[in-house]
Amino acid sequence: MRPAWEVRENEGATRWFEFRLAFPDGARVDALAVVGGGCVCVEEVRAQPALSLDDLAVLADWIEEAVARACGAGPGPEGCGAQRRRARPAWPQGAEGRRLVAQEYRAAQRGGADPVLAVMGATGHSRRTSLRLIGQARDAGLLPPRRARR
Repeated sequence: MRPAWEVRENEGATRWFEFRLAFPDGARVDALAVVGGGCVCVEEVRAQPALSLDDLAVLADWIEEAVARACGAGPGPEGCGAQRRRARPAWPQGAEGRRLVAQEYRAAQRGGADPVLAVMGATGHSRRTSLRLIGQARDAGLLPPRRARR
């Protein structure tokens, strides 16, 4: 990761970061992320070979964490100062967390909403992490097994 450019306006700043991942087999990923208004957004991704949606989600999480670390370094030219990563809502670990995940999941199902998105919104975690939490709730017997796709 390397800073690309920064635009200061009034009391805020918007910063862009370039990412390049190169792999021994010749695969490559180039990305551009922007930090502004307390948010991290991935603006552009170019990958050879193309990324699946799951891989893109993992890449976005990785970029968000890398930029948050860089911006959390403090004020000044090396950090983003007030532009820090948004805080996740407090979410309990262990059995209590699994029970709450199951509650959110079932409530969304009853309401006709996407249960995975409901868990994502409640926990503040990515889709991948939310799916892992849902799987843990299933393993604990708090949710029924997944329906087999046909």
